[in-house]
Amino acid sequence: MTRRTRLLTTAMVLIALAGCRSKGELVIDEGVGVTAVRSVCPAVGIPDYTGDVTLFRPGGGTTAEDIDVVATMTNVRSQCDDNPRNTSDKVYSTVTFDVLARRSDTRGARQVVIPYFVTVLRGGSAVASKRIGQVAINFADGQERAKAQGQGSAYIERAEATLSPEIRERLTRKRRAGDADAAVDPLTEPDVRAAVTRATFEVLVGFQLDDAQLANNVRR
Repeated sequence: MTRRTRLLTTAMVLIALAGCRSKGELVIDEGVGVTAVRSVCPAVGIPDYTGDVTLFRPGGGTTAEDIDVVATMTNVRSQCDDNPRNTSDKVYSTVTFDVLARRSDTRGARQVVIPYFVTVLRGGSAVASKRIGQVAINFADGQERAKAQGQGSAYIERAEATLSPEIRERLTRKRRAGDADAAVDPLTEPDVRAAVTRATFEVLVGFQLDDAQLANNVRR
């Protein structure tokens, strides 16, 4: 596994685990159980080192004086229907985001096109699908900064993102004080955790970087 793959995989695993913690928190009330079972809608995020891109002037170097355009991806949002009455076999998620860009040379009107990816990740590490798109940033004459919006879509199989009734019951079952498993977090049980991991999907969006661009981001 390359360093680049390890970096992206680590970021993806952190996103997955964070989703589990927020949706499956244990409570102690009349009994012990999980407050809610995760949605079939995927979490959305930007992997580390892929939310920024620096473009250098053609034929130049890679110092600060050679920078042509700098762009940042921000304000990532998603729309997804997790209504349990929806009988569709697939869960669709639409992702939108903003790109804020700044150029060094403000002379003339100019369009800059930057590629980006939309990846569906399963279980924190397995890439289920990947699509490449492009976002166009338009600078007016004399304009230093510009903004554009990008969009992507993804779908997952509803059955694959749905926990079985048996696993759901083990996660949500109330436990009375004094029960042998009253203080046991069901997510620590290997088969339960494995089932939740298999059913956990994320949609990750970021700039489609080459090796040099990724290395530059890591160094910064």
